[in-house]
Amino acid sequence: MSRIDIMTALGLKDEKHFREKYQQIGIATGVIEMTVPDKPESSKQKYRLTNAGKKLLKGRKH
Repeated sequence: MSRIDIMTALGLKDEKHFREKYQQIGIATGVIEMTVPDKPESSKQKYRLTNAGKKLLKGRKH
């Protein structure tokens, strides 16, 4: 998903808040990863759940 897609899904509008409180923490904890990690500022950058993120999400649904 793109950053905008994720923000929309979470109902967030402030980009700085999203980056600091969601995106960077998700990457640092290994819950999400960049699809183009060698170009973090690419306009084609997307994010996906890691296996750890999928396990965390699955555990929360029950």
